[in-house]
Amino acid sequence: MFKKLLLAATASLVLALPAYADTTLKLTEVITSPERTQTLKEIVKKFEEANPGVKVEITSLPWGQAFEKFATMVSAGDTPDVVEMPDRWQSLYANNGMLESLEPYLAKWEHTKDLNDRALQMGRYVNNTAYALPYGFYLRAMFYNKKLFKQAGVDGPPKTMDEFVEAAKKVSAIPGKFGYCLRGGPGGLNGWMMMGANMAGDGTFFKPDGTSTMAEPGWVKGITVLVDLYKNGYAPKDSVNWGFNEIVTGFYSGTCAMLDQDPDALIAVADKMGKDDYDVAPMPKGAAGKTFPTIGYASWSMFANSENKELAWKLITALDGPDGNIAWNKRTGALPIYKSAEKDPFYADPKFKGWFDELRDPDVSPLVMPTYLEEFAFFADSIAVKTTQQALLGQLTPEQLAEQWADYLTKAQKNFLAKKK
Repeated sequence: MFKKLLLAATASLVLALPAYADTTLKLTEVITSPERTQTLKEIVKKFEEANPGVKVEITSLPWGQAFEKFATMVSAGDTPDVVEMPDRWQSLYANNGMLESLEPYLAKWEHTKDLNDRALQMGRYVNNTAYALPYGFYLRAMFYNKKLFKQAGVDGPPKTMDEFVEAAKKVSAIPGKFGYCLRGGPGGLNGWMMMGANMAGDGTFFKPDGTSTMAEPGWVKGITVLVDLYKNGYAPKDSVNWGFNEIVTGFYSGTCAMLDQDPDALIAVADKMGKDDYDVAPMPKGAAGKTFPTIGYASWSMFANSENKELAWKLITALDGPDGNIAWNKRTGALPIYKSAEKDPFYADPKFKGWFDELRDPDVSPLVMPTYLEEFAFFADSIAVKTTQQALLGQLTPEQLAEQWADYLTKAQKNFLAKKK
């Protein structure tokens, strides 16, 4: 009897295999680093082993050029089955009908109930439909070099914007050292938005009629803070072109004493610096006694034209299931999407305290970018980079920069409001 059951099971398995035989899934990652790509490959290898006949073809795009490169791929019809979806791209691709709704899959998935509320909220950011399944959250906090602070006579991390500027000034008086690791290149928009909101005392991007607040005095004041830091020599001269890797290297090498970054920077910093040489604190507060650290997220999404949707969802669950997700987040440093993961010893490390303190402080309002705007991805990855570099180099005044941003974002918001009517 047992032999008959075994033969029947084997026959069923053999019959099931041709569905996956010689099937290739395309997976594109866009927020890349050697560590992240290696972790991705390890998770994918386990997925391939569990699904004989399936091959996952991974394309890794460098983050600095990812928006343009991926848009070119999509325009050419070279779309993946599964893509790593940054929050600010989600609206662009979802609103153009390119992403598959994950709602039917989530309704049947055993782990949906274990996701924290913010994971589902962010996944459903566009039209209240889950076009993405977040894998983690990125919240800004302030890294600071304790040795450089002591050498410069700075007593602890800055708690206000005035203290932040003063600390940057004191450290910069040390030959060859700078106060702040400024991100003037790709991905630098978060810093400008945080400083603007801090000095405005308000993280509201638009008035009820759709007019952007960017050109108002408070936001201009925040932009001016960063421009002046650079002009006064409190940030390295070549930081006008710095991206993620450069600012993190600038911090752990001891070139600059302060770095605002997400938990993903902790991986490289902890590897290169002694645990007593640095710490992480909440972002400094602005004029209204409030601070607005940006909170972002990245997800896995499925393209609507995938010919292997069930298998693509299976790959997403391998990446975002508890085992794959926790392994991924421990290597990427993102804050967890699962309720249970928050109790993991990994997140009990004192270095995470700065981020969890921010989440508990009622005067900290995590700033969610207006990524629901279709035009926001181009704004963040192209317009913002070009104009902030112009401002740092003195080619635009902070007021002119703010006016350009306000004009663009006002049009985008009014387009969005008109479509909702």
